Amino acid sequence: MWRMAFDIGGTFTDFVLAGVGEPPRFLKIASTPHDPSVAVITGFDQLLTDAGISASSITTLLHATTVATNAIIERKGRPTALVTTAGFRDVLLIGRQKRYETYDLYMDKPAPLVARRNVFEVIERVGPNGEVDKELEPTSLDAIIETLAESTIQSVAVSLIHAYANPTHENIIKKILQARLPNLLVSLSSDISPKFREYERTSTTVANAYVRPIVADYISQLQSTLGARGVENEMFIMQSAGGLISTSIAIEEPVRIVESGPAAGVLMSALVGTEAGENSIITFDMGGTTAKLGAVDDGIPAITPTFEVDPIRYRPGSGLPINVPAIELLEIGAGGGSIARAEFGVIHIGPESAGADPGPICYGLGGQRSTITDANLVLGYLNPHFFNGGAMTLDVENARAGIARDIGEPLELDIERAAWGIHAAANANMEKAMRIVSVERGRDPRRYSLVAFGGAGPVHAARLAKSIGIPKVVVPFGAGVGSAIGLLRAEPKIDTSITRVIDIVPESHSLIAEIYLKLEGQANRDLQRLGVDAIPHWSRYGYLRYQGQGYEIRVDLPLLPIDDDYPNEVCRAFDQAYARNYGYHDKLAAIEAVDWHLVATLETPEAILDLGWRAPETSGDSVSKRSVWFPEQGRFVETAIHDRSKLGQGQLIDGPAIVEDPEATVVVPPGMFAEVSRQGHLVINTGVGV
Repeated sequence: MWRMAFDIGGTFTDFVLAGVGEPPRFLKIASTPHDPSVAVITGFDQLLTDAGISASSITTLLHATTVATNAIIERKGRPTALVTTAGFRDVLLIGRQKRYETYDLYMDKPAPLVARRNVFEVIERVGPNGEVDKELEPTSLDAIIETLAESTIQSVAVSLIHAYANPTHENIIKKILQARLPNLLVSLSSDISPKFREYERTSTTVANAYVRPIVADYISQLQSTLGARGVENEMFIMQSAGGLISTSIAIEEPVRIVESGPAAGVLMSALVGTEAGENSIITFDMGGTTAKLGAVDDGIPAITPTFEVDPIRYRPGSGLPINVPAIELLEIGAGGGSIARAEFGVIHIGPESAGADPGPICYGLGGQRSTITDANLVLGYLNPHFFNGGAMTLDVENARAGIARDIGEPLELDIERAAWGIHAAANANMEKAMRIVSVERGRDPRRYSLVAFGGAGPVHAARLAKSIGIPKVVVPFGAGVGSAIGLLRAEPKIDTSITRVIDIVPESHSLIAEIYLKLEGQANRDLQRLGVDAIPHWSRYGYLRYQGQGYEIRVDLPLLPIDDDYPNEVCRAFDQAYARNYGYHDKLAAIEAVDWHLVATLETPEAILDLGWRAPETSGDSVSKRSVWFPEQGRFVETAIHDRSKLGQGQLIDGPAIVEDPEATVVVPPGMFAEVSRQGHLVINTGVGV
């Protein structure tokens, strides 16, 4: 049995091929932004050739993709329209009327994905409790259909007011649209995000419609190409909340896979933390284009009920809201390919990236602007002859010339200090983001460990951890392809939800039972579409608040029979969650629930298979020397260079040192030391709290 996972990033596409009783095979190749499937097929063929197996031997194929994310950020989706209730045409333009920068007079709101001229109104009205105040008027829909028939619109989002409470009118509109315009793709808010708060629900439905044609074309083409090569099994795709879904679900509801790749990395980090005896983790994934940060609390990845795409300066409310569950992540434009520039006497990094094409100057592919990778090469952190396992040879001299031109000369710095300035400026950006994920969200970094992965993450991780007080950094085995490894340990999962605002009182048990009966029916329909023969594990959670509050907290609800006592169990769970978040709870205040969730996870044997890697019991001859620049000495220092594959269990490495993997490089700064765990993870002690 062979399983293959691949994760498409902005600069590199990562692969893992794992077979029972076989050591895992890793591969990184340059992504192909013009057509991501080109890189996928190239890497697929190369891995099969290296392993000497046929495509039909692949029993499981797992994929994480940024296709949906990139289409939204770059505004490259297909022509899309929105149909909404009369009087609510400007719901996307008005938003919440909140200012993410209170005193910025030139602040811009995120541009909607649908132009106002493509927003249409139908005459109808449903109340917040599902009552029909005004029936759908067919003539208002007929006029819209005539306009759509003469346009280039390929996809339509339908988001009517209070459709979460009663989807009848949305279902009628979909049926009529599909009958009269059969080639039109239709997304309903009652299917995509059956929750209240019309702005977030409409934004989510529009995002789904906007990327749906692109995702459908991409997945269909990729599956067809893989099938032609002999792959007999369906591909599964990582969703934002951390579970796998079938391609059929991803094609219909692509908004579920917007944060596909980063979610897989957080899953991998949770597993690595468990193996290292650490349940509280900050995750740090730095690739070629961006850096992503997340968290694992008590061994469980942190989940947020909604997230934003393309936020400005990390400010809440500055991005496009997506109202689906997702692993909590913060993404910034600070990857190895992020471009450095001198402005007003200081160094600025990103968010613009050189990407895979043309890439940093040192790639020798036509890049003309200095990047973080160029700086790390000039500082000696990267081996120019062993980058990506030797698949690429880096041009040190051109990188030095570029840094001298872009940073050194404008700021009157020598080349080494200019390169260190780039490295330090990148660290400052990532440190700010790391403080948001930790301190600003109530996490004490002194009680967390940092799991660092991605091709560039382990170069920066140790100094970042020390700067905010994290005592330990874990660089996992296979760190350079960490998200792809996370895919191998993921399980198929369906998360269903609905808004029903009800008071949690003894008499509410029948309403709660009705809600979960409906959610279970919806989940079972999606489970059939997954096509996985496994018994689901069910879990419940909801978003609850004290009456009168404007915000809710997530509460894990007991998986017990919903009888007369169940509301009391819900209240107890809420009290515990509230006290955990805020240090107290109000015993007298009334509690109400807003959103209800039911999760079905399929525990497949493949997801718990061990990758079979263990660090050697004894170390081999793994040490060489190279000149590396460290700010503590202010000069180049002859530094020990270790081959990670030859490091045995328990080996100690004193900093300064470099540990090289084919897919990633680890920097152990002066004053720190690292130890190799039994699983082959490299654990760095930053010296904090010692």
